[in-house]
Amino acid sequence: MTASPELRTVPTLGAPRQASPDLLRSAFRRHAAGVAVVTAHGERPVGFTATSLTSVAADPPLLSFGVGTGSSSWPVLARAGHVGVHILGEHQQDLAATFARSGADRFGAGTGWSRGPEGVPVLDGVLAWLVCRVVARVPAGDHRIVIAEAVAGDPGGTGRPLLYHQGRFNALRD
Repeated sequence: MTASPELRTVPTLGAPRQASPDLLRSAFRRHAAGVAVVTAHGERPVGFTATSLTSVAADPPLLSFGVGTGSSSWPVLARAGHVGVHILGEHQQDLAATFARSGADRFGAGTGWSRGPEGVPVLDGVLAWLVCRVVARVPAGDHRIVIAEAVAGDPGGTGRPLLYHQGRFNALRD
């Protein structure tokens, strides 16, 4: 005799909404994401906070991130041969907020950084950083998906990762 299948409760779905930028933002507010800062150098250093960082391949070591073409960093990133990718720790909420804020002095006195390999700005105190060679910029609506190959880095920082969820920076909970 076979056992009867387990009964499951299926959640009631709400009424579907038409796809829109607001719908996508609302859905992704429920998705916890790691927080990174991407930097580059042109006539001046630029950077922005990214939650779209993704590992693409291990061999060669590729990653990707999205950047808005209307952002103040885009003109430099559009031409940069190399970028810095920094994984932030939970102790770096202020740094994440600075790099997320439009018009902020991102490389001012409150930001510790130095020029790293390929002249890329490397931030102090991060959990890990990579300098990457840009291999592609793929059009995606009002953004570009940048694919880059890691050429140098240091994963030796200490601490726990910073997360972004429900429109706020958060820490992991045990």
